[in-house]
Amino acid sequence: MGERRPRLLILGLNYAPELVGIAVYTSGMAEALVERGYDVQVVAGQPYYPQWRIFAGFSRWSWTRRTENDVTVVRCPHYVPQVPSGAKRILHHLSFAITAFFPILWLALRRRPDVVMAIAPSLISAPIARLAALLAGAKSWLHIQDFEVEAALATGLVREGLGLSLARWFERIVLRNFHRVSTISPKMCERLLVKGVPAARVVELRNWADVETITPLERPSAYREEWGITTPHVALYSGNIANKQGIEIIVDVARALAHRTDLTFVVCGQGPNRANLQARAMGLTNIQFRDLQPRERLNELLGLATVHLMPQLASAADLVLPSKLGNMLASGRPIVATAGAGTGLAAEIEGCGVVVEPGDPSVLAGGIGSVLSDDQLRLQLGRRGRERAEHDLSNAAMTGRFVLALANLLRR
Repeated sequence: MGERRPRLLILGLNYAPELVGIAVYTSGMAEALVERGYDVQVVAGQPYYPQWRIFAGFSRWSWTRRTENDVTVVRCPHYVPQVPSGAKRILHHLSFAITAFFPILWLALRRRPDVVMAIAPSLISAPIARLAALLAGAKSWLHIQDFEVEAALATGLVREGLGLSLARWFERIVLRNFHRVSTISPKMCERLLVKGVPAARVVELRNWADVETITPLERPSAYREEWGITTPHVALYSGNIANKQGIEIIVDVARALAHRTDLTFVVCGQGPNRANLQARAMGLTNIQFRDLQPRERLNELLGLATVHLMPQLASAADLVLPSKLGNMLASGRPIVATAGAGTGLAAEIEGCGVVVEPGDPSVLAGGIGSVLSDDQLRLQLGRRGRERAEHDLSNAAMTGRFVLALANLLRR
């Protein structure tokens, strides 16, 4: 008989075939670990993001089990609000925690994993993963993609009060009860320490860039002809279009730069705020709204950009780090972002783009203009971004670090 493969059981709401956000990295991590010799099983929700609608071919009401790219995936039904307010989001996450309870415990007892890992969001379901690890005699790992409680407060989804105090208490208890707690940037790791997680338990586990698939496009993107774009420059935003995310500033900037005949803004994505954004842009001829594009055409889409746009609310600094950042860097195009000095996002983009203070459309318009007016600067920033993605953020490098961290945890 061959040597027993190390076993990892993952609990995470979002998983492929969702095309953006956390799902891309959870599914990519699971598949990469299978290639490294791990036996990986996943308990996930039904795909719904960012449209906030269950994908065709998946069930809203039943559990399913199938093998996807050599990963066993058990999918659980859950509530998906069409308009995700703060209260509805809590019900959304709570419903997944309830429906995932028995599958995760059953797999833990039946398969006896070595490590049980929870992905946050959703933090509400994390205690179930901790219980599963306890019952299986396994190590527990919590991976934080964003700090949900503080992000909800920063974006106005919740307000100060008893409910928020309880949420903070719950977060503190959860964070301190896992063998390992990882997150995706140095600043977010610092925040874990502030929240009371011992330094020995904190691991930086970054989202990677797909440097093999995403490469600098040396020819005009096919989307130029398909979408009728004739201007020399394109300012591209691609991703989720959520409420309280700060994306509205893109429309304001497009209006401020409407006099430029050399620039088209493209907002490519879906989400609950898209209709409002389109209404806000009514009458503007220099902005297009497009749906999310197939994963296999992501390089073509990112190569459409002259500059990538990454707006971020000042109040959300260091609570999240946009997951799409790595692929934007890999595309070899500079990034223009809104972020405060000294924040994690500003540090990530340093040398690869331009960072301006959030909240002021005229300042963001000036940042875009400064990049478009200097060809040498633009090429230099894009080249540095590509180099950073290759050297620091490749899938192979990130997976290797995770495998090493898993091995260290199991040795302990």
